[in-house]
Amino acid sequence: MVKRDKSGSEEGESPLKRLREAAGLSQQELATRIGVAVATISRWERGASPAMMSVPQMRALCKALGISFEELPDHFGPPT
Repeated sequence: MVKRDKSGSEEGESPLKRLREAAGLSQQELATRIGVAVATISRWERGASPAMMSVPQMRALCKALGISFEELPDHFGPPT
């Protein structure tokens, strides 16, 4: 059985994954839009590496996800 939090998302799920899925994007589509490898998106979502982006990439990420910079989560990986 999958545990869900108050928002209906899986407990321990990556905030980046939730935002990406809410935007209707695959990891590949998001990677292409912000100019990184799909493996990079996967690592960010798993919390295996911190997100390191240029300002243009951050802007592209916000645009792709349909959110403002202020709405970006501080950490993209699952809660520890």
